[in-house]
Amino acid sequence: MLAPLIACLAFILLVATLVARIPLRWWWIRCFEFPRVQTALLSLACGVAGFFLLEPGTWRSAAWLMVLITVGLQCRYILPWTRLWRVQVSKAAVDAPKDQHITLLIANVLTPNRHCEGLIAMIKQHQPDIILTLESDQWWQDQLDPELDETWCYNVKVPLDNLYGMHLYSRLPLENTSVKWLIQDDIPSIHTRVRLESGDTVRLYAVHPRPPAPSESEKSLWRDAELLWVGQEVHEKPEPTLVAGDLNDVAWSITTRLFCRVSGMLDPRRGRGMFSTFHAKNPLLRWPLDHIFVTSHFTLVNMQRLEAFGSDHFPILASFCYRPSREDEQETPEASSEEREEARETIQQGKTEKQET
Repeated sequence: MLAPLIACLAFILLVATLVARIPLRWWWIRCFEFPRVQTALLSLACGVAGFFLLEPGTWRSAAWLMVLITVGLQCRYILPWTRLWRVQVSKAAVDAPKDQHITLLIANVLTPNRHCEGLIAMIKQHQPDIILTLESDQWWQDQLDPELDETWCYNVKVPLDNLYGMHLYSRLPLENTSVKWLIQDDIPSIHTRVRLESGDTVRLYAVHPRPPAPSESEKSLWRDAELLWVGQEVHEKPEPTLVAGDLNDVAWSITTRLFCRVSGMLDPRRGRGMFSTFHAKNPLLRWPLDHIFVTSHFTLVNMQRLEAFGSDHFPILASFCYRPSREDEQETPEASSEEREEARETIQQGKTEKQET
């Protein structure tokens, strides 16, 4: 009885791994992209159990074959976000000019969460140049404004009670700022330019697309279309750019990797770790949903996941140095013509197809 049970579990985990590779946008398919680490560890545990609990023979061999395939496929996706991989964004030099630094703190606050003191304390401790809050409604704005408006006096406020409000507070001047509704008319994004202390300007996109989930959206189409819209604009208007926010997608997904190739942007976590930000209250189900991508004009000073403050997301803090002189050190991802056409078709479909849930 034990042998068929272990083999059956190994088979289920293999099927879950293969389903995630299917290029369809239904939420129940795309959800298998998220728990790759958990799937790999469960499969490995299954193999270890089979090795010690089963006698040599067909059942143990079959279980181990499925385990090896599962773990091998999953490692192909998750290893780039470990220290076993080469970093994608170079480390900033110790003597890099401070006036070309920019530090961002990204926090999905969870709208019903009322523990604002922890977030405010972290902001005052780390003194970031830019603070981006997501899921922030009018209540969160009323709590943050008195604490932040004096020092972070340049701001963009989009308080919403639909879980997609966002607020941007900056101590650095913002220019050419606009709030856009790219794909869906209830999902905002902030587009602005930030003037560094050196006088250089960099472009910033703040995004929070709707996730594919039973209560949110039956497909990932609209999330994918918004990310690819931003990626396409970054490619078509090349300049120093940062894209930050809760993408409701993991770093290794089909869409996020396509976004990086279409935009030519780099992920500072590659070669450094996953910095998993969700779910803050469930360590067994945790993956990287909050992201900061940069063009090759930037090097990384520091990146860290901060402590939980009552939200289901951990905040993430990252500091970059604008160093265009080191641009050639970093290999820029490049999309094929077929991938660019796929991105254009996805954007167009996202704009025209209506969401049912």
